[in-house]
Amino acid sequence: MNPSATKPPHQSQPLTDKAEYTSPADKSGLPAGTLVHIGEKLESRCRITVTQYNAGTLIRREISSIAELQQLKNAGLITWINVDGLSDTKIIENIGQELDIHPLVLEDILSTHQRPKLEEYDNFLYMVIKGISLDYEKNFCLQYEQISILLLANYVITFKEKADDTFNPIYAHLQNHNGRMRQFDSDYLAYVILDTIVDEYFVVEDNLDDIMDPLEDNILFNSGKEMLQTVQQIRRGLISMKRNISPLRELLATIQRIDSPLLQPKTLRYYGDVYDHVLRVSDALESYRERISAMHDLYLSSISNKMNETIKFLTIFATIFIPLTFIAGIYGMNFEYMPELKWRWAYPAIWGVFITIGAGLLIYFRKKKWM
Repeated sequence: MNPSATKPPHQSQPLTDKAEYTSPADKSGLPAGTLVHIGEKLESRCRITVTQYNAGTLIRREISSIAELQQLKNAGLITWINVDGLSDTKIIENIGQELDIHPLVLEDILSTHQRPKLEEYDNFLYMVIKGISLDYEKNFCLQYEQISILLLANYVITFKEKADDTFNPIYAHLQNHNGRMRQFDSDYLAYVILDTIVDEYFVVEDNLDDIMDPLEDNILFNSGKEMLQTVQQIRRGLISMKRNISPLRELLATIQRIDSPLLQPKTLRYYGDVYDHVLRVSDALESYRERISAMHDLYLSSISNKMNETIKFLTIFATIFIPLTFIAGIYGMNFEYMPELKWRWAYPAIWGVFITIGAGLLIYFRKKKWM
Protein backbone atom coordinates (compact mmCIF):
# COMPACT_ATOMS: atom_id res chain seq x y z
CA MET A 1 0.00 0.00 0.00
CA ASN A 2 1.33 3.43 -0.93
CA PRO A 3 1.92 5.48 2.26
CA SER A 4 1.10 8.71 0.47
CA ALA A 5 -2.45 7.55 -0.07
CA THR A 6 -3.15 7.41 3.65
CA LYS A 7 -1.14 10.34 4.99
CA PRO A 8 -2.53 13.88 5.22
CA PRO A 9 -1.72 16.52 2.57
CA HIS A 10 1.52 18.50 2.80
CA GLN A 11 1.37 21.23 5.41
CA SER A 12 3.95 22.72 7.70
CA GLN A 13 3.55 22.45 11.44
CA PRO A 14 4.51 25.16 13.93
CA LEU A 15 7.73 24.56 15.80
CA THR A 16 7.69 24.24 19.56
CA ASP A 17 9.59 26.41 22.00
CA LYS A 18 11.61 23.61 23.54
CA ALA A 19 15.31 24.14 22.83
CA GLU A 20 16.43 20.51 22.51
CA TYR A 21 14.85 17.09 22.17
CA THR A 22 17.23 14.23 22.94
CA SER A 23 14.86 11.25 22.70
CA PRO A 24 11.52 10.41 21.03
CA ALA A 25 9.86 10.49 24.47
CA ASP A 26 10.53 14.24 24.67
CA LYS A 27 8.22 14.73 21.68
CA SER A 28 5.30 12.97 23.30
CA GLY A 29 2.06 14.89 22.82
CA LEU A 30 3.13 16.89 19.77
CA PRO A 31 1.02 16.54 16.61
CA ALA A 32 2.24 14.30 13.77
CA GLY A 33 4.41 16.17 11.30
CA THR A 34 5.85 18.60 13.86
CA LEU A 35 9.35 19.45 12.67
CA VAL A 36 11.75 19.36 15.61
CA HIS A 37 15.21 17.88 15.73
CA ILE A 38 15.46 14.84 18.03
CA GLY A 39 18.95 13.78 19.07
CA GLU A 40 22.32 15.28 19.82
CA LYS A 41 23.12 18.36 17.74
CA LEU A 42 26.46 17.48 16.17
CA GLU A 43 26.59 20.58 13.96
CA SER A 44 25.78 24.14 15.06
CA ARG A 45 24.63 25.10 11.57
CA CYS A 46 23.37 23.45 8.41
CA ARG A 47 25.68 23.34 5.42
CA ILE A 48 24.09 22.71 2.01
CA THR A 49 26.23 21.41 -0.84
CA VAL A 50 24.80 21.03 -4.36
CA THR A 51 26.52 18.81 -6.92
CA GLN A 52 25.19 18.70 -10.50
CA TYR A 53 26.57 16.51 -13.25
CA ASN A 54 26.10 14.57 -16.44
CA ALA A 55 28.53 12.93 -18.86
CA GLY A 56 30.12 16.25 -19.83
CA THR A 57 29.44 18.59 -16.91
CA LEU A 58 30.32 18.66 -13.22
CA ILE A 59 29.36 21.56 -10.95
CA ARG A 60 29.73 21.63 -7.20
CA ARG A 61 28.87 24.59 -5.01
CA GLU A 62 27.70 25.48 -1.52
CA ILE A 63 24.47 27.44 -1.15
CA SER A 64 23.17 29.41 1.80
CA SER A 65 19.40 28.98 1.29
CA ILE A 66 16.99 26.65 -0.45
CA ALA A 67 15.69 29.58 -2.53
CA GLU A 68 18.87 29.28 -4.62
CA LEU A 69 17.72 25.86 -5.87
CA GLN A 70 15.30 27.55 -8.24
CA GLN A 71 18.21 29.11 -10.10
CA LEU A 72 20.06 25.76 -10.29
CA LYS A 73 17.27 23.70 -11.82
CA ASN A 74 18.47 21.96 -14.97
CA ALA A 75 16.60 19.05 -16.52
CA GLY A 76 19.77 17.79 -18.21
CA LEU A 77 21.78 17.38 -14.99
CA ILE A 78 21.60 14.97 -12.05
CA THR A 79 21.35 17.10 -8.90
CA TRP A 80 22.70 15.87 -5.57
CA ILE A 81 21.85 18.01 -2.56
CA ASN A 82 23.72 17.15 0.64
CA VAL A 83 22.71 18.73 3.96
CA ASP A 84 25.25 18.46 6.80
CA GLY A 85 23.65 19.21 10.17
CA LEU A 86 20.00 19.06 11.20
CA SER A 87 19.89 21.89 13.72
CA ASP A 88 18.01 24.30 11.42
CA THR A 89 14.55 22.79 10.97
CA LYS A 90 13.52 25.68 8.72
CA ILE A 91 15.93 24.49 6.02
CA ILE A 92 14.48 20.98 6.16
CA GLU A 93 10.98 22.41 5.92
CA ASN A 94 11.93 24.57 2.92
CA ILE A 95 13.40 21.55 1.12
CA GLY A 96 10.14 19.70 1.70
CA GLN A 97 8.13 22.56 0.25
CA GLU A 98 10.45 23.03 -2.74
CA LEU A 99 10.50 19.33 -3.72
CA ASP A 100 7.05 18.33 -2.43
CA ILE A 101 8.29 16.00 0.32
CA HIS A 102 5.71 14.68 2.75
CA PRO A 103 5.87 16.32 6.24
CA LEU A 104 5.98 12.92 7.98
CA VAL A 105 9.13 12.13 6.03
CA LEU A 106 10.64 15.44 7.08
CA GLU A 107 9.73 14.56 10.67
CA ASP A 108 11.56 11.23 10.34
CA ILE A 109 14.62 12.96 8.86
CA LEU A 110 14.88 15.19 11.92
CA SER A 111 14.34 12.28 14.34
CA THR A 112 17.76 10.64 14.52
CA HIS A 113 16.56 7.51 16.35
CA GLN A 114 15.08 5.85 13.26
CA ARG A 115 15.88 2.26 12.33
CA PRO A 116 17.04 1.61 8.73
CA LYS A 117 13.98 1.49 6.50
CA LEU A 118 12.58 2.18 3.04
CA GLU A 119 9.35 4.02 2.25
CA GLU A 120 7.87 4.36 -1.23
CA TYR A 121 5.89 7.43 -2.29
CA ASP A 122 4.41 8.53 -5.59
CA ASN A 123 7.28 10.80 -6.58
CA PHE A 124 10.21 9.68 -4.38
CA LEU A 125 11.78 6.92 -2.31
CA TYR A 126 12.85 7.58 1.26
CA MET A 127 15.69 5.54 2.81
CA VAL A 128 17.27 5.67 6.26
CA ILE A 129 20.65 4.09 6.96
CA LYS A 130 23.09 4.30 9.86
CA GLY A 131 26.66 5.40 9.28
CA ILE A 132 29.07 3.70 11.71
CA SER A 133 32.62 4.83 12.44
CA LEU A 134 35.27 4.27 15.10
CA ASP A 135 36.65 6.80 17.53
CA TYR A 136 40.33 5.87 17.25
CA GLU A 137 41.21 7.73 20.45
CA LYS A 138 39.18 5.23 22.48
CA ASN A 139 39.14 1.45 22.57
CA PHE A 140 36.38 0.30 20.20
CA CYS A 141 34.12 3.31 20.76
CA LEU A 142 31.53 3.34 17.97
CA GLN A 143 29.97 6.51 16.62
CA TYR A 144 26.62 6.42 14.85
CA GLU A 145 25.17 8.87 12.39
CA GLN A 146 21.74 8.73 10.81
CA ILE A 147 21.84 9.35 7.06
CA SER A 148 18.56 9.93 5.24
CA ILE A 149 18.35 9.59 1.45
CA LEU A 150 15.59 10.91 -0.80
CA LEU A 151 15.61 9.54 -4.35
CA LEU A 152 13.64 11.54 -6.91
CA ALA A 153 13.76 11.72 -10.70
CA ASN A 154 17.09 13.47 -11.43
CA TYR A 155 17.48 14.37 -7.73
CA VAL A 156 19.12 12.77 -4.71
CA ILE A 157 18.96 14.56 -1.36
CA THR A 158 21.02 13.32 1.58
CA PHE A 159 20.70 14.51 5.19
CA LYS A 160 23.58 13.90 7.61
CA GLU A 161 23.93 14.80 11.27
CA LYS A 162 27.43 16.20 10.89
CA ALA A 163 30.01 17.24 8.35
CA ASP A 164 32.65 14.53 7.82
CA ASP A 165 34.55 12.81 5.03
CA THR A 166 32.06 9.96 4.46
CA PHE A 167 31.14 11.14 0.95
CA ASN A 168 34.63 12.21 -0.14
CA PRO A 169 35.16 9.00 -2.18
CA ILE A 170 31.96 9.77 -4.11
CA TYR A 171 33.12 13.28 -4.96
CA ALA A 172 36.42 11.75 -6.12
CA HIS A 173 34.60 9.28 -8.42
CA LEU A 174 32.61 12.12 -9.94
CA GLN A 175 35.84 13.75 -11.10
CA ASN A 176 36.24 10.95 -13.64
CA HIS A 177 34.12 12.06 -16.60
CA ASN A 178 34.37 8.55 -18.11
CA GLY A 179 33.20 6.88 -14.91
CA ARG A 180 29.96 4.97 -14.59
CA MET A 181 28.51 7.56 -12.19
CA ARG A 182 28.59 10.25 -14.85
CA GLN A 183 26.75 7.99 -17.30
CA PHE A 184 23.96 6.72 -15.04
CA ASP A 185 20.89 8.36 -13.49
CA SER A 186 20.04 9.36 -9.93
CA ASP A 187 19.19 5.79 -8.86
CA TYR A 188 22.83 4.82 -9.44
CA LEU A 189 23.97 7.75 -7.30
CA ALA A 190 21.71 6.51 -4.49
CA TYR A 191 23.32 3.07 -4.85
CA VAL A 192 26.84 4.56 -4.62
CA ILE A 193 25.86 6.44 -1.46
CA LEU A 194 24.53 3.23 0.14
CA ASP A 195 27.59 1.28 -0.96
CA THR A 196 29.97 3.92 0.45
CA ILE A 197 28.25 3.82 3.85
CA VAL A 198 28.26 0.00 3.93
CA ASP A 199 31.96 -0.06 2.99
CA GLU A 200 32.67 1.82 6.23
CA TYR A 201 31.29 -1.21 8.08
CA PHE A 202 34.20 -3.26 6.71
CA VAL A 203 36.63 -0.66 8.06
CA VAL A 204 35.09 -1.09 11.52
CA GLU A 205 35.28 -4.86 11.05
CA ASP A 206 39.01 -4.74 10.21
CA ASN A 207 39.72 -2.63 13.29
CA LEU A 208 37.70 -5.04 15.37
CA ASP A 209 40.03 -7.85 14.23
CA ASP A 210 43.03 -5.80 15.35
CA ILE A 211 41.46 -5.39 18.80
CA MET A 212 40.08 -8.89 19.34
CA ASP A 213 43.06 -10.98 18.20
CA PRO A 214 45.52 -9.77 20.91
CA LEU A 215 42.66 -9.67 23.42
CA GLU A 216 41.95 -13.32 22.75
CA ASP A 217 45.62 -14.22 23.14
CA ASN A 218 46.09 -12.37 26.43
CA ILE A 219 42.84 -13.09 28.23
CA LEU A 220 44.25 -16.18 29.99
CA PHE A 221 47.28 -14.29 31.27
CA ASN A 222 45.72 -10.91 32.04
CA SER A 223 42.26 -11.50 33.43
CA GLY A 224 42.02 -8.24 35.33
CA LYS A 225 39.16 -5.80 35.73
CA GLU A 226 40.22 -3.74 32.69
CA MET A 227 40.08 -6.87 30.52
CA LEU A 228 36.48 -7.52 31.58
CA GLN A 229 35.53 -3.90 30.84
CA THR A 230 37.04 -4.17 27.35
CA VAL A 231 35.20 -7.42 26.65
CA GLN A 232 31.91 -5.93 27.86
CA GLN A 233 32.43 -2.78 25.77
CA ILE A 234 33.02 -4.84 22.62
CA ARG A 235 30.04 -7.01 23.43
CA ARG A 236 27.74 -4.00 23.74
CA GLY A 237 29.18 -2.52 20.53
CA LEU A 238 28.48 -5.70 18.57
CA ILE A 239 24.88 -5.83 19.82
CA SER A 240 24.41 -2.19 18.81
CA MET A 241 25.95 -2.79 15.37
CA LYS A 242 23.69 -5.78 14.73
CA ARG A 243 20.63 -3.75 15.72
CA ASN A 244 21.54 -1.04 13.22
CA ILE A 245 22.75 -3.25 10.36
CA SER A 246 20.26 -6.14 10.34
CA PRO A 247 17.31 -4.04 9.06
CA LEU A 248 19.43 -3.13 6.02
CA ARG A 249 18.85 -6.60 4.59
CA GLU A 250 15.12 -5.96 4.54
CA LEU A 251 15.64 -2.50 3.04
CA LEU A 252 17.82 -3.77 0.18
CA ALA A 253 15.63 -6.80 -0.45
CA THR A 254 12.61 -4.51 -0.72
CA ILE A 255 14.42 -2.26 -3.22
CA GLN A 256 14.92 -5.24 -5.51
CA ARG A 257 11.24 -6.22 -5.27
CA ILE A 258 9.43 -2.91 -5.66
CA ASP A 259 8.19 -1.74 -9.05
CA SER A 260 9.18 1.91 -9.12
CA PRO A 261 9.93 4.07 -12.18
CA LEU A 262 12.73 5.65 -10.14
CA LEU A 263 14.75 2.40 -10.18
CA GLN A 264 15.97 1.11 -13.52
CA PRO A 265 16.49 -2.67 -14.03
CA LYS A 266 20.16 -2.19 -14.98
CA THR A 267 20.76 -0.48 -11.61
CA LEU A 268 18.99 -3.07 -9.42
CA ARG A 269 21.84 -5.56 -9.80
CA TYR A 270 24.13 -3.02 -8.10
CA TYR A 271 21.75 -2.85 -5.13
CA GLY A 272 22.02 -6.65 -5.04
CA ASP A 273 25.79 -6.25 -4.61
CA VAL A 274 25.25 -3.99 -1.57
CA TYR A 275 22.83 -6.62 -0.23
CA ASP A 276 25.63 -9.22 -0.47
CA HIS A 277 27.99 -6.87 1.40
CA VAL A 278 25.46 -6.43 4.20
CA LEU A 279 25.07 -10.22 4.45
CA ARG A 280 28.85 -10.56 4.78
CA VAL A 281 28.95 -7.94 7.52
CA SER A 282 26.02 -9.58 9.33
CA ASP A 283 27.70 -13.00 9.18
CA ALA A 284 30.94 -11.48 10.46
CA LEU A 285 29.06 -9.85 13.36
CA GLU A 286 27.61 -13.22 14.32
CA SER A 287 31.11 -14.69 14.28
CA TYR A 288 32.44 -11.83 16.42
CA ARG A 289 29.57 -12.21 18.88
CA GLU A 290 30.37 -15.90 19.27
CA ARG A 291 34.06 -15.09 19.77
CA ILE A 292 33.40 -12.39 22.35
CA SER A 293 30.96 -14.69 24.19
CA ALA A 294 33.62 -17.40 24.23
CA MET A 295 36.15 -14.85 25.48
CA HIS A 296 33.74 -13.78 28.22
CA ASP A 297 33.29 -17.41 29.28
CA LEU A 298 37.05 -17.91 29.09
CA TYR A 299 37.57 -14.87 31.30
CA LEU A 300 35.14 -16.22 33.89
CA SER A 301 36.83 -19.64 33.71
CA SER A 302 40.22 -18.00 34.19
CA ILE A 303 38.98 -16.12 37.23
CA SER A 304 37.41 -19.30 38.58
CA ASN A 305 40.67 -21.25 38.04
CA LYS A 306 42.66 -18.59 39.87
CA MET A 307 40.17 -18.69 42.71
CA ASN A 308 40.42 -22.50 42.82
CA GLU A 309 44.22 -22.31 42.95
CA THR A 310 44.01 -19.86 45.83
CA ILE A 311 41.49 -22.01 47.69
CA LYS A 312 43.62 -25.12 47.07
CA PHE A 313 46.69 -23.39 48.51
CA LEU A 314 44.77 -22.22 51.56
CA THR A 315 43.24 -25.67 52.02
CA ILE A 316 46.66 -27.38 51.92
CA PHE A 317 48.04 -24.77 54.31
CA ALA A 318 45.13 -25.31 56.71
CA THR A 319 45.34 -29.12 56.41
CA ILE A 320 48.99 -29.10 57.44
CA PHE A 321 48.26 -26.99 60.51
CA ILE A 322 45.18 -28.93 61.67
CA PRO A 323 47.18 -31.77 63.37
CA LEU A 324 49.75 -29.28 64.63
CA THR A 325 47.01 -27.16 66.15
CA PHE A 326 45.46 -30.29 67.67
CA ILE A 327 48.72 -31.28 69.39
CA ALA A 328 49.36 -27.72 70.54
CA GLY A 329 45.82 -27.60 71.90
CA ILE A 330 46.30 -30.76 73.95
CA TYR A 331 49.45 -29.49 75.62
CA GLY A 332 47.92 -26.11 76.13
CA MET A 333 45.38 -27.56 78.58
CA ASN A 334 45.90 -26.78 82.27
CA PHE A 335 45.86 -30.30 83.72
CA GLU A 336 48.18 -30.83 86.67
CA TYR A 337 49.32 -34.36 85.82
CA MET A 338 50.77 -34.28 82.30
CA PRO A 339 54.06 -36.25 82.43
CA GLU A 340 55.42 -34.86 79.13
CA LEU A 341 55.44 -31.34 80.55
CA LYS A 342 58.18 -32.24 83.05
CA TRP A 343 60.30 -34.19 80.58
CA ARG A 344 63.71 -32.54 79.80
CA TRP A 345 63.50 -33.07 75.98
CA ALA A 346 59.77 -32.45 75.61
CA TYR A 347 60.10 -29.12 73.84
CA PRO A 348 62.52 -30.24 71.07
CA ALA A 349 60.59 -33.51 70.77
CA ILE A 350 57.33 -31.71 70.07
CA TRP A 351 59.09 -29.61 67.43
CA GLY A 352 60.37 -32.79 65.84
CA VAL A 353 56.81 -34.14 65.74
CA PHE A 354 55.57 -30.88 64.17
CA ILE A 355 58.24 -30.91 61.44
CA THR A 356 57.74 -34.61 60.72
CA ILE A 357 53.97 -34.26 60.35
CA GLY A 358 54.30 -31.14 58.13
CA ALA A 359 56.94 -32.70 55.88
CA GLY A 360 55.01 -35.95 55.65
CA LEU A 361 51.83 -34.19 54.58
CA LEU A 362 53.71 -32.16 51.95
CA ILE A 363 55.26 -35.33 50.51
CA TYR A 364 51.84 -37.01 50.48
CA PHE A 365 50.19 -34.05 48.67
CA ARG A 366 52.94 -34.02 46.05
CA LYS A 367 52.54 -37.75 45.37
CA LYS A 368 48.81 -37.19 44.92
CA LYS A 369 49.66 -34.25 42.56
CA TRP A 370 47.55 -31.89 44.61
CA MET A 371 50.40 -29.40 44.57
